Amino acid sequence: MSERFGGSFTQQEPIPEAGIAAALAVMRHGRLHRYNTVAGEVAETALLEEEFAAYVGAKYCLALASGGAAMACALRALQVKPGEPVLSNAFTLAPVPGAIASLGARPVFVEVTADLTIDLGHLEAQAVATGAKVLLLSHMRGHVGDMEALMALCDRLGLRVIEDCAHTMGAKWKGVASGRHGAIGCYSTQTYKHMNSGEGGLLVTDDAELAARAVLLSGSYMLFARHRAAPGTEVFEALKLEVPNVSSRMDNLRAAILRPQIGMLDDRRARWRRLYQGMERGLAGVPGVSLIPRPQAEDYVGSSFQFLLPGWEPTRVASFVAGAAARGVELKWFGAADPQGFTSRYAHWQYAAPEVLPATDRVLAGLIDMRLPLTFGLEEVGQIARILGEEVAVAASARDLAPVAAPLAD
Repeated sequence: MSERFGGSFTQQEPIPEAGIAAALAVMRHGRLHRYNTVAGEVAETALLEEEFAAYVGAKYCLALASGGAAMACALRALQVKPGEPVLSNAFTLAPVPGAIASLGARPVFVEVTADLTIDLGHLEAQAVATGAKVLLLSHMRGHVGDMEALMALCDRLGLRVIEDCAHTMGAKWKGVASGRHGAIGCYSTQTYKHMNSGEGGLLVTDDAELAARAVLLSGSYMLFARHRAAPGTEVFEALKLEVPNVSSRMDNLRAAILRPQIGMLDDRRARWRRLYQGMERGLAGVPGVSLIPRPQAEDYVGSSFQFLLPGWEPTRVASFVAGAAARGVELKWFGAADPQGFTSRYAHWQYAAPEVLPATDRVLAGLIDMRLPLTFGLEEVGQIARILGEEVAVAASARDLAPVAAPLAD
C-alpha cells in the first residue's frame, strides 16, 4: 500500500509564550485601540513599529490592519489617482491587484520569467506603453529578483517602487532587507506568513512625507505625536488637513502578539531554509520536474516550495495534483482554469481587464506550489518528496507519456 502523509499544511507553530503573556496583559487592561493609553504608557503598536523599523533598518514604520491595507495605504501615500495605471508582476495573489483596484486605479500586469520573478524587458515596455509611474512589485512566494538591475531600470523610467514583501519578511538581497530597495516596503502578518497575528500589516519607508501621509491615512485622529517610528510633528502639520482618514490601524492586541516574533525571524528563516533545501534534495533529478533556481545573492525565506512541470498538458497536471491530494499532500496549481481557495491568477481578475501574457501563461500552466509550515521537519519533507516523485511517475505512465524534463523557456 502506498504511504500517505498525515501532516497538516495549514498548522502553524503556537504563538510564543511572551506574546501570549503580552496579549493577556492587553486584554486585562482593555486598552486595545492603539491610541487608548494611560499617562506614561507607550502603546504596544508604537513599540512594534519602532522595533520592526530597527529590524529592517528603516527610519519609519506603520502597523496596519492587513498586508492589503498596507499596500493600499502605500499607493495612496504615493498619491495614485483613480484611472492611473499601476504596474505589477502577473504572478501574484489577488490582494495585490485588489489594492490597486481599491483606489480606482488600473492594474497593468507584467510578464514573469521561469524563475518566477518579473521580466525586466516587459516591465520597460509596459511602463513606456502606459506611462505608469508606480510599480507594485510582488516578491511572490518569496522569490526575489535582481533588485539592483530592477531599481536601476525603475530609476531610469521614473517608476516609484512599492515592494510587496508578504512572502519575504526576513529575506535579503545582497544583505539588504527585502522591502528596503523601493520607496515603500509592505509586509503581512497574516497567519500563513512569517510572523503570525491572524491578520495584520506593516509599512516601512525612509521618506518623511510618505510616512506622514501613511500615518494620517491609517486614521491617526491628529494623535500622530504618539508614534515613535514616524517623522516629527512639523511634517504632519503641512499635511494634516489635506490627507483623508482611511481607518486601517493595527490594534494593541495584535501588536503584543507580534513583538516577540521579530526576534525569531532570523531563526525562522534558517529553519525554513532547511525544509526548502530538503525538498530540493528530494525532488532533484525526478524526471518531468523542473526546480526553481535560487540566486546566490538571495537570502530567501523558504516558507513555501514551487516547482514546474514544463510541457505537461492540463489533464495530466490535474491528475498529478489529485493523486498527491489522495495521499495527503496538498498542492496548489496556478494553471487551473478556475480559482480555488487561495489560488488564483491574473486571468481570473476580470475587474483588471487583463491582456493575455503568453510567457506567464506558459510558466503558470505547470507551476505547482506547496506550503512548508515550520511544524514540519526534515523527515516529513522527505516523505512528501517521495510521494510527489511517485505521483509524477504515475501521472506520466497513466497516459503512456515519458515525463518531459526540458527547462521552461522564459
